[in-house]
Amino acid sequence: MTRSTTRRMLLTPADRDAPVRTRRLRTLGLGERADASFDNFDAFADRVAEVTDVPFSMVNFIDGNRQFFAGLHTPTGTHRGSDLGAAAAGSSRSGRYVALDRGYCPHVVVRRKALVLEDVCDYPRFAGNPVVDEIGIRSYLGAPLIDRTGVALGAVCAVDTVPRPWGRAGLDTIKSLARELVGHIHQREENGIGI
Repeated sequence: MTRSTTRRMLLTPADRDAPVRTRRLRTLGLGERADASFDNFDAFADRVAEVTDVPFSMVNFIDGNRQFFAGLHTPTGTHRGSDLGAAAAGSSRSGRYVALDRGYCPHVVVRRKALVLEDVCDYPRFAGNPVVDEIGIRSYLGAPLIDRTGVALGAVCAVDTVPRPWGRAGLDTIKSLARELVGHIHQREENGIGI
């Protein structure tokens, strides 16, 4: 089986919760536009990258049509606001929207569980994702952002360009970071201010 055949077989998972998630994201004011909390999400993504020692990390909200990187950390020397589907290049906030077939966060959200891929090439289902060739993504660690209403709003993730033995410690770390961020989102909702 050729790589292109594998890529065609890769499907974004069916997302039955997308309408509910989209409504909840709109209620929270997340995922549609940059606002005062934008820099705070970037700061959180920076912290994820630092804690996990990776070149890329994201806070990603997902509606029924696309992904929005509300928080984004890219390697030193590239521009903020980058579209990972365009090899992490660009500088506008609008570039933070990408299709659902880019990356692995939509799988995390639909599964409602953390996903650990120490080497994406070891998993035919994930190895064909466009980010493997376009950016050189080789490992992924992500956890869902499940709010108090039970809606998976998106995911927080750490991504590397080399295989990574995340192990139990990595899984525990990304889950803890997801819980922390959900706490900030709840506080944001209660106070009506940015995280």
